[in-house]
Amino acid sequence: MKHLVLILLALPAFAADTRDAVFRKSIEEMFPKLVEIRRDIHMHPELSNEEERTAKMVADRLKELGFTDIKTGVAKHGVVAMLKGTQDGPCVAVRADMDALPIKELRAVPYRSQNPGVMHACGHDVHVTCALGVAELLSKHRDLVKGSVKFLFQPAEEAMPATFKGDWGAKLMVAEGVMANPKPAAVFGLHTTASVQPVGTTDDDVHYLKAGQIGYTPGFDNANSDRFHIVINGKMAHGSAPHKGVDAIAVAAEAIMALQMIKSRQTNTRQPLVISIGMISGGQRENIIADKVELGGTVRTYDGKFRNGVIEQMHRILKGITEAHGASYEMEYRKTYPSILNDQKLVDATLPVFRRIVGEKSVIELIPGMGGEDFSFFAQVVPGFFFRLGVANEEKGITYGGHTPMYDCDEESIKTGVAVMAAAVCDFLDAKK
Repeated sequence: MKHLVLILLALPAFAADTRDAVFRKSIEEMFPKLVEIRRDIHMHPELSNEEERTAKMVADRLKELGFTDIKTGVAKHGVVAMLKGTQDGPCVAVRADMDALPIKELRAVPYRSQNPGVMHACGHDVHVTCALGVAELLSKHRDLVKGSVKFLFQPAEEAMPATFKGDWGAKLMVAEGVMANPKPAAVFGLHTTASVQPVGTTDDDVHYLKAGQIGYTPGFDNANSDRFHIVINGKMAHGSAPHKGVDAIAVAAEAIMALQMIKSRQTNTRQPLVISIGMISGGQRENIIADKVELGGTVRTYDGKFRNGVIEQMHRILKGITEAHGASYEMEYRKTYPSILNDQKLVDATLPVFRRIVGEKSVIELIPGMGGEDFSFFAQVVPGFFFRLGVANEEKGITYGGHTPMYDCDEESIKTGVAVMAAAVCDFLDAKK
Protein backbone atom coordinates (compact mmCIF):
# COMPACT_ATOMS: atom_id res chain seq x y z
CA MET A 1 0.00 0.00 0.00
CA LYS A 2 2.88 2.40 0.82
CA HIS A 3 4.38 1.79 -2.63
CA LEU A 4 1.01 2.61 -4.21
CA VAL A 5 0.86 5.90 -2.34
CA LEU A 6 4.40 6.78 -3.46
CA ILE A 7 3.45 6.05 -7.05
CA LEU A 8 0.42 8.32 -6.66
CA LEU A 9 2.51 11.19 -5.36
CA ALA A 10 5.19 10.71 -8.01
CA LEU A 11 2.87 10.55 -11.01
CA PRO A 12 0.37 13.43 -10.82
CA ALA A 13 -0.98 12.74 -14.30
CA PHE A 14 -2.29 9.38 -13.08
CA ALA A 15 -2.94 10.44 -9.47
CA ALA A 16 -6.73 10.35 -9.57
CA ASP A 17 -6.96 6.90 -11.17
CA THR A 18 -4.39 5.45 -8.81
CA ARG A 19 -6.10 6.96 -5.79
CA ASP A 20 -9.43 5.55 -6.97
CA ALA A 21 -7.90 2.07 -6.97
CA VAL A 22 -6.56 2.56 -3.45
CA PHE A 23 -9.95 3.78 -2.24
CA ARG A 24 -11.87 1.02 -4.00
CA LYS A 25 -9.83 -1.67 -2.25
CA SER A 26 -10.29 -0.01 1.16
CA ILE A 27 -14.04 0.42 0.64
CA GLU A 28 -14.44 -3.28 -0.06
CA GLU A 29 -12.60 -4.04 3.18
CA MET A 30 -14.73 -1.53 5.12
CA PHE A 31 -18.07 -2.59 3.64
CA PRO A 32 -19.17 -5.23 6.21
CA LYS A 33 -18.65 -2.74 9.03
CA LEU A 34 -20.50 -0.03 7.12
CA VAL A 35 -23.50 -2.34 6.63
CA GLU A 36 -23.43 -3.06 10.36
CA ILE A 37 -23.44 0.67 11.12
CA ARG A 38 -26.26 1.36 8.69
CA ARG A 39 -28.45 -1.37 10.14
CA ASP A 40 -27.78 -0.25 13.69
CA ILE A 41 -28.88 3.29 12.84
CA HIS A 42 -31.90 1.99 10.94
CA MET A 43 -33.02 -0.13 13.87
CA HIS A 44 -32.77 2.82 16.27
CA PRO A 45 -34.28 5.80 14.41
CA GLU A 46 -34.72 9.08 16.25
CA LEU A 47 -36.95 12.04 15.40
CA SER A 48 -35.76 15.59 14.78
CA ASN A 49 -33.90 17.06 17.76
CA GLU A 50 -33.99 13.69 19.53
CA GLU A 51 -30.91 12.17 17.87
CA GLU A 52 -29.00 11.50 21.11
CA ARG A 53 -28.12 7.86 20.46
CA THR A 54 -27.23 8.48 16.84
CA ALA A 55 -25.01 11.44 17.72
CA LYS A 56 -23.20 9.44 20.40
CA MET A 57 -22.64 6.57 17.99
CA VAL A 58 -21.22 8.98 15.40
CA ALA A 59 -18.90 10.69 17.89
CA ASP A 60 -17.74 7.35 19.31
CA ARG A 61 -17.03 5.99 15.85
CA LEU A 62 -15.02 9.09 14.91
CA LYS A 63 -12.94 8.68 18.06
CA GLU A 64 -12.28 5.05 17.12
CA LEU A 65 -11.03 6.31 13.75
CA GLY A 66 -8.53 8.60 15.46
CA PHE A 67 -10.37 11.91 15.13
CA THR A 68 -9.42 14.33 17.91
CA ASP A 69 -11.14 17.51 16.71
CA ILE A 70 -14.76 16.55 17.42
CA LYS A 71 -17.52 18.88 18.60
CA THR A 72 -20.78 17.49 19.94
CA GLY A 73 -24.02 19.15 21.01
CA VAL A 74 -23.97 21.43 17.95
CA ALA A 75 -27.48 22.72 17.18
CA LYS A 76 -28.63 20.41 19.98
CA HIS A 77 -27.41 16.99 18.79
CA GLY A 78 -25.16 17.75 15.83
CA VAL A 79 -21.59 16.50 15.52
CA VAL A 80 -18.80 18.34 13.69
CA ALA A 81 -15.41 16.74 13.08
CA MET A 82 -12.25 17.87 11.28
CA LEU A 83 -9.86 15.68 9.36
CA LYS A 84 -6.54 17.22 8.39
CA GLY A 85 -4.53 15.68 5.60
CA THR A 86 -0.77 15.40 5.75
CA GLN A 87 -0.53 18.16 3.14
CA ASP A 88 -1.64 21.74 3.71
CA GLY A 89 -4.53 23.06 1.68
CA PRO A 90 -8.08 24.42 1.76
CA CYS A 91 -11.07 22.99 3.59
CA VAL A 92 -14.10 21.26 2.11
CA ALA A 93 -17.26 20.16 3.97
CA VAL A 94 -19.32 16.97 3.81
CA ARG A 95 -22.82 17.02 5.28
CA ALA A 96 -24.99 14.11 6.49
CA ASP A 97 -28.37 14.46 8.20
CA MET A 98 -29.26 12.07 11.03
CA ASP A 99 -32.97 12.28 11.92
CA ALA A 100 -35.84 9.94 11.08
CA LEU A 101 -39.57 10.31 10.44
CA PRO A 102 -42.78 9.61 12.41
CA ILE A 103 -43.70 6.66 10.18
CA LYS A 104 -44.41 3.05 11.11
CA GLU A 105 -42.14 0.75 9.14
CA LEU A 106 -43.95 -2.01 7.23
CA ARG A 107 -41.03 -3.67 5.48
CA ALA A 108 -40.15 -7.04 7.03
CA VAL A 109 -36.35 -6.94 7.20
CA PRO A 110 -33.93 -8.07 9.95
CA TYR A 111 -32.95 -4.45 10.59
CA ARG A 112 -36.53 -3.21 10.92
CA SER A 113 -37.07 -0.23 13.25
CA GLN A 114 -37.27 -1.10 16.92
CA ASN A 115 -38.77 2.29 17.81
CA PRO A 116 -42.55 2.08 17.29
CA GLY A 117 -43.88 4.69 14.89
CA VAL A 118 -40.43 5.99 13.96
CA MET A 119 -38.56 5.02 10.80
CA HIS A 120 -35.62 6.00 8.62
CA ALA A 121 -37.94 6.44 5.67
CA CYS A 122 -35.76 9.04 3.97
CA GLY A 123 -32.41 7.28 3.94
CA HIS A 124 -30.64 9.37 6.56
CA ASP A 125 -29.22 6.15 7.99
CA VAL A 126 -27.38 5.70 4.69
CA HIS A 127 -26.31 9.36 4.64
CA VAL A 128 -24.66 9.01 8.04
CA THR A 129 -23.08 5.70 7.07
CA CYS A 130 -21.61 7.14 3.87
CA ALA A 131 -20.16 10.12 5.72
CA LEU A 132 -18.63 7.83 8.35
CA GLY A 133 -17.28 5.71 5.51
CA VAL A 134 -15.63 8.74 3.92
CA ALA A 135 -14.23 9.73 7.32
CA GLU A 136 -12.74 6.26 7.78
CA LEU A 137 -11.40 6.09 4.24
CA LEU A 138 -9.69 9.47 4.37
CA SER A 139 -8.35 8.88 7.87
CA LYS A 140 -6.65 5.74 6.53
CA HIS A 141 -5.21 7.65 3.59
CA ARG A 142 -4.39 11.10 4.97
CA ASP A 143 -1.37 11.22 2.64
CA LEU A 144 -3.84 11.59 -0.22
CA VAL A 145 -5.73 14.50 1.33
CA LYS A 146 -4.35 17.89 0.27
CA GLY A 147 -6.10 20.00 2.86
CA SER A 148 -8.82 19.34 5.41
CA VAL A 149 -12.34 17.93 5.46
CA LYS A 150 -15.05 19.15 7.80
CA PHE A 151 -17.75 16.57 8.50
CA LEU A 152 -21.18 18.00 9.41
CA PHE A 153 -23.47 15.43 11.01
CA GLN A 154 -26.71 17.39 11.15
CA PRO A 155 -29.78 16.93 13.34
CA ALA A 156 -33.35 17.92 12.51
CA GLU A 157 -33.44 18.08 8.73
CA GLU A 158 -37.05 16.93 8.59
CA ALA A 159 -39.52 19.78 9.05
CA MET A 160 -40.34 20.70 12.62
CA PRO A 161 -43.94 20.97 13.94
CA ALA A 162 -45.88 24.10 13.06
CA THR A 163 -45.79 25.13 16.71
CA PHE A 164 -41.97 25.26 16.73
CA LYS A 165 -40.81 28.87 16.45
CA GLY A 166 -37.01 28.71 16.68
CA ASP A 167 -34.25 27.75 14.26
CA TRP A 168 -33.27 24.11 13.84
CA GLY A 169 -31.11 21.80 11.78
CA ALA A 170 -28.78 23.30 9.20
CA LYS A 171 -29.90 26.86 9.85
CA LEU A 172 -29.05 26.55 13.54
CA MET A 173 -25.73 24.86 12.76
CA VAL A 174 -24.78 27.78 10.51
CA ALA A 175 -25.88 30.25 13.19
CA GLU A 176 -23.62 28.45 15.67
CA GLY A 177 -20.63 28.92 13.39
CA VAL A 178 -19.99 25.52 11.78
CA MET A 179 -19.18 27.16 8.44
CA ALA A 180 -16.32 29.16 9.96
CA ASN A 181 -12.93 28.50 11.55
CA PRO A 182 -12.07 27.28 8.99
CA LYS A 183 -14.57 28.29 6.35
CA PRO A 184 -14.96 25.52 3.76
CA ALA A 185 -14.36 26.42 0.15
CA ALA A 186 -17.32 24.19 -0.80
CA VAL A 187 -19.86 21.80 0.70
CA PHE A 188 -21.08 18.47 -0.67
CA GLY A 189 -24.19 16.52 0.31
CA LEU A 190 -25.93 13.42 -1.01
CA HIS A 191 -29.45 12.05 -0.70
CA THR A 192 -30.68 8.51 -1.26
CA THR A 193 -33.21 8.29 -4.09
CA ALA A 194 -35.11 5.39 -5.62
CA SER A 195 -37.68 6.84 -8.03
CA VAL A 196 -36.60 9.66 -10.35
CA GLN A 197 -37.48 11.51 -13.52
CA PRO A 198 -34.46 11.89 -15.82
CA VAL A 199 -34.30 14.81 -18.22
CA GLY A 200 -36.11 13.93 -21.44
CA THR A 201 -38.70 11.66 -19.85
CA THR A 202 -42.35 12.17 -18.93
CA ASP A 203 -44.44 11.52 -15.84
CA ASP A 204 -45.90 8.46 -17.60
CA ASP A 205 -42.54 6.71 -17.47
CA VAL A 206 -41.31 4.88 -14.38
CA HIS A 207 -37.60 5.31 -13.74
CA TYR A 208 -35.47 4.14 -10.86
CA LEU A 209 -32.08 5.40 -9.78
CA LYS A 210 -30.34 2.11 -9.12
CA ALA A 211 -27.57 1.32 -6.69
CA GLY A 212 -24.36 2.28 -8.47
CA GLN A 213 -25.94 5.28 -10.19
CA ILE A 214 -25.73 8.98 -9.39
CA GLY A 215 -28.33 11.63 -10.22
CA TYR A 216 -27.84 15.38 -10.34
CA THR A 217 -29.45 18.64 -11.35
CA PRO A 218 -27.42 21.68 -12.40
CA GLY A 219 -28.79 24.89 -10.90
CA PHE A 220 -31.95 24.56 -8.83
CA ASP A 221 -32.40 21.22 -7.10
CA ASN A 222 -34.95 21.45 -4.30
CA ALA A 223 -37.47 24.25 -3.86
CA ASN A 224 -38.19 26.98 -1.36
CA SER A 225 -40.32 25.03 1.11
CA ASP A 226 -42.89 27.06 3.04
CA ARG A 227 -45.89 26.39 5.26
CA PHE A 228 -48.99 28.42 5.94
CA HIS A 229 -51.88 28.34 8.38
CA ILE A 230 -55.04 30.28 7.53
CA VAL A 231 -58.02 31.01 9.77
CA ILE A 232 -61.29 32.14 8.15
CA ASN A 233 -63.51 33.89 10.68
CA GLY A 234 -67.24 34.09 9.98
CA LYS A 235 -70.38 34.34 12.15
CA MET A 236 -72.27 31.44 13.65
CA ALA A 237 -75.99 30.98 12.89
CA HIS A 238 -78.56 28.20 12.73
CA GLY A 239 -78.35 26.11 9.61
CA SER A 240 -82.01 26.92 8.83
CA ALA A 241 -81.22 30.66 8.70
CA PRO A 242 -77.81 31.02 6.97
CA HIS A 243 -78.54 34.67 6.09
CA LYS A 244 -78.13 35.55 9.78
CA GLY A 245 -74.55 34.35 9.83
CA VAL A 246 -71.38 34.37 7.75
CA ASP A 247 -70.58 30.85 6.58
CA ALA A 248 -66.85 30.32 7.15
CA ILE A 249 -67.00 27.00 5.30
CA ALA A 250 -68.42 28.56 2.14
CA VAL A 251 -65.87 31.39 2.33
CA ALA A 252 -63.05 28.89 2.86
CA ALA A 253 -64.19 26.84 -0.14
CA GLU A 254 -64.11 29.92 -2.34
CA ALA A 255 -60.70 30.86 -0.97
CA ILE A 256 -59.28 27.41 -1.71
CA MET A 257 -60.39 27.56 -5.32
CA ALA A 258 -59.09 31.11 -5.72
CA LEU A 259 -55.68 30.24 -4.29
CA GLN A 260 -55.30 27.58 -6.98
CA MET A 261 -55.83 30.31 -9.57
CA ILE A 262 -52.47 31.83 -8.62
CA LYS A 263 -50.76 28.95 -10.39
CA SER A 264 -53.23 28.36 -13.21
CA ARG A 265 -54.05 31.96 -14.20
CA GLN A 266 -51.70 34.42 -12.46
CA THR A 267 -48.28 32.84 -12.96
CA ASN A 268 -46.03 32.55 -16.00
CA THR A 269 -46.43 28.97 -17.20
CA ARG A 270 -42.63 28.55 -17.14
CA GLN A 271 -42.40 29.51 -13.46
CA PRO A 272 -42.53 26.46 -11.13
CA LEU A 273 -45.09 26.79 -8.33
CA VAL A 274 -46.98 24.43 -6.06
CA ILE A 275 -49.73 25.54 -3.66
CA SER A 276 -51.14 22.58 -1.77
CA ILE A 277 -53.71 22.68 1.01
CA GLY A 278 -53.33 19.53 3.03
CA MET A 279 -55.45 20.30 6.08
CA ILE A 280 -58.92 21.77 6.62
CA SER A 281 -61.08 21.74 9.70
CA GLY A 282 -64.15 23.64 10.84
CA GLY A 283 -67.70 23.45 12.00
CA GLN A 284 -69.31 22.02 15.11
CA ARG A 285 -72.51 20.40 13.97
CA GLU A 286 -74.44 19.58 10.84
CA ASN A 287 -77.15 22.22 11.41
CA ILE A 288 -74.91 25.09 12.55
CA ILE A 289 -73.27 27.63 10.23
CA ALA A 290 -69.57 27.45 11.03
CA ASP A 291 -67.93 30.59 12.37
CA LYS A 292 -64.37 29.38 11.91
CA VAL A 293 -62.41 27.26 9.45
CA GLU A 294 -58.69 26.50 9.57
CA LEU A 295 -56.57 25.64 6.53
CA GLY A 296 -53.01 24.39 6.42
CA GLY A 297 -50.75 23.90 3.45
CA THR A 298 -47.44 24.35 1.71
CA VAL A 299 -46.03 26.55 -1.05
CA ARG A 300 -43.06 25.50 -3.20
CA THR A 301 -41.11 27.83 -5.48
CA TYR A 302 -37.56 28.18 -6.76
CA ASP A 303 -37.02 31.91 -7.16
CA GLY A 304 -36.87 34.06 -4.01
CA LYS A 305 -38.45 37.18 -5.53
CA PHE A 306 -41.29 35.14 -6.99
CA ARG A 307 -41.75 33.46 -3.61
CA ASN A 308 -42.43 36.82 -1.99
CA GLY A 309 -44.83 37.73 -4.78
CA VAL A 310 -46.88 34.58 -4.15
CA ILE A 311 -47.26 35.53 -0.49
CA GLU A 312 -48.57 38.96 -1.51
CA GLN A 313 -51.03 37.36 -3.93
CA MET A 314 -52.31 35.02 -1.23
CA HIS A 315 -52.97 37.94 1.11
CA ARG A 316 -54.73 39.88 -1.65
CA ILE A 317 -57.00 36.96 -2.52
CA LEU A 318 -57.87 36.17 1.10
CA LYS A 319 -58.54 39.81 1.91
CA GLY A 320 -60.80 40.30 -1.12
CA ILE A 321 -62.86 37.15 -0.63
CA THR A 322 -63.35 37.52 3.12
CA GLU A 323 -64.29 41.19 2.87
CA ALA A 324 -66.75 40.46 0.08
CA HIS A 325 -68.62 38.06 2.36
CA GLY A 326 -68.32 39.99 5.60
CA ALA A 327 -65.74 37.58 7.00
CA SER A 328 -62.11 38.07 8.03
CA TYR A 329 -58.92 36.06 7.87
CA GLU A 330 -55.58 35.53 9.55
CA MET A 331 -52.58 33.91 7.85
CA GLU A 332 -49.37 32.76 9.45
CA TYR A 333 -46.83 32.14 6.71
CA ARG A 334 -43.55 30.42 7.58
CA LYS A 335 -40.58 30.36 5.26
CA THR A 336 -38.83 27.17 6.25
CA TYR A 337 -36.17 26.03 3.73
CA PRO A 338 -34.72 28.09 0.90
CA SER A 339 -34.23 26.39 -2.44
CA ILE A 340 -31.01 24.55 -3.18
CA LEU A 341 -29.03 26.16 -5.98
CA ASN A 342 -26.22 23.85 -7.02
CA ASP A 343 -23.16 25.90 -7.90
CA GLN A 344 -22.62 25.52 -11.64
CA LYS A 345 -18.82 25.65 -11.50
CA LEU A 346 -18.75 23.06 -8.72
CA VAL A 347 -21.15 20.81 -10.65
CA ASP A 348 -19.07 21.10 -13.82
CA ALA A 349 -15.89 20.27 -11.92
CA THR A 350 -17.43 17.32 -10.06
CA LEU A 351 -19.35 15.49 -12.80
CA PRO A 352 -16.15 14.16 -14.44
CA VAL A 353 -15.24 12.69 -11.04
CA PHE A 354 -18.58 10.88 -10.81
CA ARG A 355 -18.23 9.58 -14.35
CA ARG A 356 -14.75 8.33 -13.60
CA ILE A 357 -16.02 6.39 -10.57
CA VAL A 358 -19.35 4.92 -11.80
CA GLY A 359 -19.17 5.29 -15.57
CA GLU A 360 -20.62 7.77 -18.05
CA LYS A 361 -24.03 6.09 -18.37
CA SER A 362 -24.53 5.86 -14.60
CA VAL A 363 -24.41 9.64 -14.07
CA ILE A 364 -27.90 10.87 -14.91
CA GLU A 365 -29.26 14.39 -15.14
CA LEU A 366 -32.63 14.68 -13.42
CA ILE A 367 -35.55 17.06 -13.69
CA PRO A 368 -35.47 19.11 -10.47
CA GLY A 369 -38.22 18.39 -7.97
CA MET A 370 -40.16 20.59 -5.57
CA GLY A 371 -39.13 18.93 -2.33
CA GLY A 372 -37.55 20.84 0.54
CA GLU A 373 -34.07 20.29 1.98
CA ASP A 374 -32.16 22.43 4.46
CA PHE A 375 -28.77 21.62 2.90
CA SER A 376 -29.59 24.94 1.23
CA PHE A 377 -28.52 26.85 4.36
CA PHE A 378 -24.98 25.50 4.00
CA ALA A 379 -24.99 26.20 0.26
CA GLN A 380 -25.94 29.82 0.91
CA VAL A 381 -22.62 30.31 2.72
CA VAL A 382 -20.29 28.56 0.26
CA PRO A 383 -20.69 26.89 -3.15
CA GLY A 384 -22.61 23.65 -2.73
CA PHE A 385 -23.43 20.52 -4.70
CA PHE A 386 -26.30 18.30 -3.56
CA PHE A 387 -26.56 15.10 -5.58
CA ARG A 388 -28.61 11.88 -5.58
CA LEU A 389 -27.35 8.46 -4.58
CA GLY A 390 -29.23 5.69 -6.37
CA VAL A 391 -30.54 3.02 -4.00
CA ALA A 392 -33.16 1.14 -6.04
CA ASN A 393 -33.04 -2.57 -6.80
CA GLU A 394 -36.09 -3.95 -8.59
CA GLU A 395 -35.12 -7.58 -8.00
CA LYS A 396 -35.11 -6.98 -4.24
CA GLY A 397 -38.32 -4.93 -4.38
CA ILE A 398 -36.50 -1.75 -3.34
CA THR A 399 -38.38 0.80 -5.42
CA TYR A 400 -40.54 2.72 -2.95
CA GLY A 401 -40.29 6.47 -2.61
CA GLY A 402 -39.06 8.33 0.43
CA HIS A 403 -41.40 9.16 3.33
CA THR A 404 -43.29 5.90 2.82
CA PRO A 405 -43.46 2.90 5.20
CA MET A 406 -41.88 0.53 2.64
CA TYR A 407 -38.86 2.67 1.81
CA ASP A 408 -35.49 0.92 1.86
CA CYS A 409 -32.04 1.11 0.28
CA ASP A 410 -29.92 -1.43 -1.54
CA GLU A 411 -26.89 -1.46 0.75
CA GLU A 412 -24.53 -1.82 -2.23
CA SER A 413 -25.25 1.90 -2.71
CA ILE A 414 -23.11 2.62 0.36
CA LYS A 415 -20.00 1.65 -1.61
CA THR A 416 -20.95 4.10 -4.35
CA GLY A 417 -21.76 6.87 -1.88
CA VAL A 418 -18.42 6.57 -0.11
CA ALA A 419 -16.46 6.27 -3.36
CA VAL A 420 -17.97 9.24 -5.17
CA MET A 421 -17.97 11.50 -2.13
CA ALA A 422 -14.36 10.73 -1.23
CA ALA A 423 -13.24 11.22 -4.83
CA ALA A 424 -15.19 14.47 -5.16
CA VAL A 425 -13.62 15.81 -1.97
CA CYS A 426 -10.08 14.83 -2.90
CA ASP A 427 -10.33 16.07 -6.48
CA PHE A 428 -11.70 19.38 -5.22
CA LEU A 429 -8.81 19.78 -2.80
CA ASP A 430 -6.33 18.79 -5.52
CA ALA A 431 -7.70 21.49 -7.82
CA LYS A 432 -7.60 24.12 -5.08
CA LYS A 433 -4.07 23.22 -3.96
